[in-house]
Amino acid sequence: MPEGPVPDGVAWLAKIVVVLKRVVNDPQGQAIRGGLHDLGYRAVSDVRAGKYLEVRLLAADEAAAGALADEICRRLLANPVIEDYRFTVEAEA
Repeated sequence: MPEGPVPDGVAWLAKIVVVLKRVVNDPQGQAIRGGLHDLGYRAVSDVRAGKYLEVRLLAADEAAAGALADEICRRLLANPVIEDYRFTVEAEA
């Protein structure tokens, strides 16, 4: 459980995408698809809506940054019952 002072380490940027699982109905995605069809974009066959987040964090190395990003997703950003998530981490300049 993270508590206490801010850890020392390298600054990392975690780019996180959270989407509903394929088996979960996505009314927002369906509405977007309908709007695109109304605008004439008939080639669009499916839309899944989700959320994109950028989280800046401190960690000793890429593995630690990835583990922290994964923990953050599991504990707060994604509901594992209905959502999937993926992320990348990159060192900040």
